[in-house]
Amino acid sequence: MDPQQQQIQAMHMMAAILPMIFLFWLVIMAFLVFCFWRVFTKAGMSGPLSLLMLVPAVGPLVVICILAFGEWKVVPAPPYGGYPPPYPPSYPPQPPTV
Repeated sequence: MDPQQQQIQAMHMMAAILPMIFLFWLVIMAFLVFCFWRVFTKAGMSGPLSLLMLVPAVGPLVVICILAFGEWKVVPAPPYGGYPPPYPPSYPPQPPTV
């Protein structure tokens, strides 16, 4: 096979692979935006801040800095053992009285 045919074959392979790579990247970015949207809303911030993930190079860094240094507007959990039991405590059955 001459070099020109090899080059054409390589171009055809790239033409088939590039859309798959783009689709994979698109799915990964959509998943990351969804996950960070959930994190932002649970932190009491605006969910669309997660769209900053789409900005190349600096977007993820900005998102992580916002989450790390921003004030989370959530109610803190009570300390360990602070929750009431889900049901009333069960007592052992009393022996029958005669």
